[in-house]
Amino acid sequence: REATMALRMITEKAMGLVAKQYQAALGASLAQTGLRYEDLLNEGERDIAEAMALADPEVITGRTRRIKRALDLGFKRKNLQDYAPDMELDIYKSELYESVEKIRARD
Repeated sequence: REATMALRMITEKAMGLVAKQYQAALGASLAQTGLRYEDLLNEGERDIAEAMALADPEVITGRTRRIKRALDLGFKRKNLQDYAPDMELDIYKSELYESVEKIRARD
């Protein structure tokens, strides 16, 4: 029992370290295009599509603009920092995910 608990603690610490490194790498990649983590959600999934339908129009407009800007930057092979070096990005800001979680819990 103690060995299982110790193994769980070691695993949680290792996963925490790996998760932090992954978040940093993903954050740097998203910052290049100006996307948020939530912009990567697949709107083809039923629960995400429902959350988007219920979201404020401003949230959807912002998401659409960020995705279009990222596509444009990718096409031009440029980074967002080339055009807006002082722009503050909140990469892990959550506007949709709480609704997605509520919908998943409901179903």
